[in-house]
Amino acid sequence: MESVSIPYAVVALLGLAFGSFLNVCIFRLPRRESVITPRSHCPHCGHVIRWYDNIPVVSYVLLRAKCRDCGGRISPLYPLVEVLTAAVLVAGFARKGLTPDFVKVAVLGMALVVLIFTDLTERRIPHTVTLFATAVGFLLSFFIPVDNTILEWFFRRLDVFLHGPASWFLGAVSGALFGGGFFYAVGEVFYRLRGKEGLGFGDVMLMLMIGAYLGIPLTLLTIFLGSLMGTLVAGTLYLASPRFRNYEWPYGAFLGVAAIYSSLGGNALLDAYLRWWGLA
Repeated sequence: MESVSIPYAVVALLGLAFGSFLNVCIFRLPRRESVITPRSHCPHCGHVIRWYDNIPVVSYVLLRAKCRDCGGRISPLYPLVEVLTAAVLVAGFARKGLTPDFVKVAVLGMALVVLIFTDLTERRIPHTVTLFATAVGFLLSFFIPVDNTILEWFFRRLDVFLHGPASWFLGAVSGALFGGGFFYAVGEVFYRLRGKEGLGFGDVMLMLMIGAYLGIPLTLLTIFLGSLMGTLVAGTLYLASPRFRNYEWPYGAFLGVAAIYSSLGGNALLDAYLRWWGLA
């Protein structure tokens, strides 16, 4: 039991450390600030945070959620991001083991954690994250399979058979075009019908990024689950309180949560669905 738990503890600690850096990204990227310099500092008084006050989760608890210098309140989002990042990495490790697939899940998961919280707090999905993560997704597709079932079925009808990296890269490209293209088309239709934007371009770039990692089937699942989740949450709160009637809902956050689930358990859900209908 001890030999099994040690790798999980290491992954969790790495997740907490990465989560601390993701907090910097979440706070600075919407403000177009560097995530490298200057050193982390208190947003209230500007004092540089000492290394022993910057230990993930532990420092937050020991400091009782207050800055050591000015007593300003430390947001609970900081430990939340750290714990969630660790949870995503541990869940990915549990599902994929120490494999290239785990690397892909971890990279996508951490990018999504950043985008979920920038959308929640600032209603922004920084293009610096989506563009960088999309490029990494395309690069990883040369080494790690991306579902290309739909296009492979089409190409087989033309007696064209793709295998290995070529098929995986095509899966990433088709997934990105499907995710980004679908949202761009929906946004255009909504604008022409209603005369106002229904989807921001950040959501388009988010789905472009997600598609590059997941391929078409799991990207479609992400759209369905994200839309369902958003409808249930927004609809419930809309009926529960008048103050949510004109609330700007962070749709990207719902899509991000759905994409994390799809990357970890989406294939199992799709397989169960196909078996239910006798298609698998």
